[in-house]
Amino acid sequence: MAVPRHHMAKGKQLRRRSHLALKPKKLAKCSHCGRETAPHAVCKFCGYYKGREVVNALAKKLKKKEKRQHSAAK
Repeated sequence: MAVPRHHMAKGKQLRRRSHLALKPKKLAKCSHCGRETAPHAVCKFCGYYKGREVVNALAKKLKKKEKRQHSAAK
């Protein structure tokens, strides 16, 4: 079992842990729909990245809805 060699003062311990605090997420506005999204990532609401469509978000939503209806019908 590991045992500390010397007593560590609370001040030193707290100074060491001062960098462990959680920081708020930095968000950027989507250039197409204006919603807050992660920077350098495709917008999950409209599917656009850097002003062009990368993922067809509408088709994805329709497919998901259709799948739910199909599984509920069984």
